[in-house]
Amino acid sequence: MKPEVLVVIPAYNEQETIQDVIFDIKNECPDYDILVVNDASHDETSMLAKATGVAKVIDLPVNLGIGGAVQTGFKYANKHHYSCVVQFDADGQHRACDLIRLVKPVLEKECDVVIGSRFVSKKKAKETDFLRRIGIFLFEFLSLVLIGKRVRDHTSGFRAFNSESLAFIMHEYPVDYPEPEIIVLLVRNKFKIKEIFTQMYTRQGGVSSIPVLRGPYYMFKVTIAMLAARLRPLENV
Repeated sequence: MKPEVLVVIPAYNEQETIQDVIFDIKNECPDYDILVVNDASHDETSMLAKATGVAKVIDLPVNLGIGGAVQTGFKYANKHHYSCVVQFDADGQHRACDLIRLVKPVLEKECDVVIGSRFVSKKKAKETDFLRRIGIFLFEFLSLVLIGKRVRDHTSGFRAFNSESLAFIMHEYPVDYPEPEIIVLLVRNKFKIKEIFTQMYTRQGGVSSIPVLRGPYYMFKVTIAMLAARLRPLENV
């Protein structure tokens, strides 16, 4: 039988949360397969993930960053012919109970990609700190200008992809801060994206890949990446 859903968890030094995240997913969605991509962690992330007995683990020999880790998981999903692959953070922010809501529109062919968004709710956007709120509105404005689509949560690491969108992005997935850039590429190449509200917890462990103090640098770099993605030639899809 063709496998349906693979949950890809990119992980770098997430020993505090990785087992809880894996068990939460398996309890909520026992039929989903789980793949942890250990991005050359220095702690016990890999050992603890393997000890669960319910997740496959790929150990990268060098640290590739979030883009390289996610791309590894996507290539695995494509090789094994999954109908849907979900990107799911290892830090305990996402809720496993939202997985089915995220996956359903993809499996029912309503859209190609679903983004779990914190900011579909205006209240949640207001609760975010000031600097991050600036980034939210900047990327939302850029998406309107560049691709004519309003996307509220460009930086969400909680996303579901069908096999067609996966085949498109897996070879050239951006290495550095990939989430906003990939949205531009997908929409420009006629893939249908949908956002649904998902509640997110405060990070339960580890360190964010986007420190608050580096916020201005991050916003500048992502803005350039989104502009470059808009200028890229269209692919044959």
